[in-house]
Amino acid sequence: MNILHMDLGADSYDIVIERGALQKAGEYLDLDRKVLVLTDDGVPEAYAQTVAVQAKDGFVMTVPQGEDSKSIPRFSTILSEMLKRGFSRKDAVVAVGGGVVGDLAGFAASAYMRGIDFYNIPTTVLSQVDSSIGGKTAVNLDGVKNIVGAFYQPKKVLVDLDLLDTLDERLIAEGLAEALKMGLTSDKELFELFEKGNITASMDEIITRSLMIKKNVVEQDEKEQGLRKILNFGHTIGHGIESCGGLYHGECVAVGMIPMVSDELRPRLIGILENLRLPTVVHAAPEKIFEAMTHDKKSVGGRVTVVTVPEPGQFEMKEFSFEELYPLIQMIIK
Repeated sequence: MNILHMDLGADSYDIVIERGALQKAGEYLDLDRKVLVLTDDGVPEAYAQTVAVQAKDGFVMTVPQGEDSKSIPRFSTILSEMLKRGFSRKDAVVAVGGGVVGDLAGFAASAYMRGIDFYNIPTTVLSQVDSSIGGKTAVNLDGVKNIVGAFYQPKKVLVDLDLLDTLDERLIAEGLAEALKMGLTSDKELFELFEKGNITASMDEIITRSLMIKKNVVEQDEKEQGLRKILNFGHTIGHGIESCGGLYHGECVAVGMIPMVSDELRPRLIGILENLRLPTVVHAAPEKIFEAMTHDKKSVGGRVTVVTVPEPGQFEMKEFSFEELYPLIQMIIK
């Protein structure tokens, strides 16, 4: 077992990394109350039920798998169910799923009665290495990703690597793209773990190192005023690709990182992506990707801060106009 402490003053919490932690959720989390366990239909039913039966008054709510569930109507449905069941400010929401479930559950918890306790139990590589910590919660609106949400920290996060055993290779690979992102900007040794290629044997270390990076970044910049922007490496173009459909979030980030590294580093990055069976090009109209990028909520006055990586473990932040990004999009179009 490894416990990382997210130091955010009154909003501090522990990240418990332990195989088998799901079975002991009642020991780690305060479940002696009404508990909504939110999951999706792509997660084994037993995971959410395991948590619910450890609660004093727990019930499971299942949403459809995929980004379409991160919507205002779905958000409203969750709140209505909590109201109908008489949830008070003393009750809690537990997310058991990937990034979509975590975003949705966290945002619902932040809004219900102006905020009730929220716990996160991530079940995908992507959510275990990245989205389960840091407090970003959101839903999508009118085709724009994560445009409505709140910063709302969980009370605790349980990272149980045994939950990854049911994932297919594609889901594992897309999550590893986010860990690779961390290595590129902040941890040369993590990047080199990927170059060595024995990913399965290194999974515990990859996830722990990734969480430590994100923890340190969030502690310094919780509300994304500066340093936290490095966690968006690969996401500016990546979100544009994602809006075109057909690829998972991590796959879009993987391709989105390629134009943002130095010419010297690019072949090494592409080699790792190919080894992970992640895409290195996209089959989409560059105009469509560009149009989606211009809705980036992080843009100011038609300009956006973009993270670039000259060599592993180092990063630079640069301001680009969207027009300056257009040639970079063409680099990854086939």
